[in-house]
Amino acid sequence: MSTLALWRDARLATLAGTRPWGLVERGALLVERDHIVWAGAEAVMPDEVLRAVGPQHHLDGALVTPGLVDCHTHLVYAGQRAHEFEQRLHGVSYEEIARAGGGIRSTVDATRAASDATLFKLARERMQALMAEGVTTIEIKSGYGLSLEHEARCLRIARRLGRELPATVRTTCLAAHALPAEYAGRADDYIDAVCAWLPVLQSEGLVDAVDAFCDTIGFTPAQTRRLFECARRLDLPVKLHAEQLSDQGGAQLAAAFGALSCDHLEHLSDDGVSAMAAAGSVAVLLPGAYYFLRETQLPPIDALRAAGVPMAIATDHNPGSSPALSMLLMVQMACTLFRLTPEEAVRGATVNGARALGLADRGTLAAGQRADFVVWDLEHPNELAYWLGRNACRHVVVGGEENLP
Repeated sequence: MSTLALWRDARLATLAGTRPWGLVERGALLVERDHIVWAGAEAVMPDEVLRAVGPQHHLDGALVTPGLVDCHTHLVYAGQRAHEFEQRLHGVSYEEIARAGGGIRSTVDATRAASDATLFKLARERMQALMAEGVTTIEIKSGYGLSLEHEARCLRIARRLGRELPATVRTTCLAAHALPAEYAGRADDYIDAVCAWLPVLQSEGLVDAVDAFCDTIGFTPAQTRRLFECARRLDLPVKLHAEQLSDQGGAQLAAAFGALSCDHLEHLSDDGVSAMAAAGSVAVLLPGAYYFLRETQLPPIDALRAAGVPMAIATDHNPGSSPALSMLLMVQMACTLFRLTPEEAVRGATVNGARALGLADRGTLAAGQRADFVVWDLEHPNELAYWLGRNACRHVVVGGEENLP
């Protein structure tokens, strides 16, 4: 039996080429095993290719896009922080809550107390919610363990999610997320400890990248630099939570290490924009956190756009500042809050999200790309940024295999 499968009679938003959206009317995708071998207008598909096709899927004019990529999440944790949300509505700031022992530290306590089975079950449910809206690749950060034992535990659970669910999981070590209680007043010692953990975690195959929270309630640029120097020695790429609450020059620091991405960026300076453009780092915009924390300082979208910095969109799913489980909502928010165009936002949730993870084999519908794509009951891709609360996902195909949402 032929291993070639044909998905035909579709409106393709390939996000490739020079046309807006890379739009192809009455398009088709030819898939062999887990890769696309041909994408384009069905009318120009060679006859010899058609004769070699095995299974055929008729889509009746449905919209097809690349699979969505959620390039920044914190899925593995226990507990929730609805009470902190309520506190903020009464005027207590995120920073005040964190300094009083809440925030990340409270989630660390709950995560350490939870069993592996509980952590896996909770993270699996969250990941399935994202997949139901067309997410086919997801990054999962650690950062709620803050000890070698518990960071490794969270990363193992993330790896297990990637094995047991039909989506690609990339893991990022975010041990430098906050200072655990046992290291109170000893941030430099904690960074030394994290640097000692990284080779151990890498030897177990648990780490695809290294991240840190460089800000007033996180770690200093000097401490972040030491961590990134360690990552460089291990040949691990870096990312950074940068300029969320203040401008610490984190983007320039990360760019100096060739960072895959800098994320948040509400307080990004012109120098930071220039450094990211020169390094090719992706700007990961997180409208869920901006919205949930009721921020007022917008990321410098016009400056990023003018400098040619690729902009990605992600949920930043976490219990404290973005309990969001909808990439479609993030696409919509990126347009309404940050004034991205619908095409910029969808590219941010596909090709640029993949780039933020160092993945060049997905994000567009083109020959040689992974066969990760979504069939939508929509007429035009701009509707992905239009509807509120509507999941128009009909089919999700991951590595050439169909998975119903």
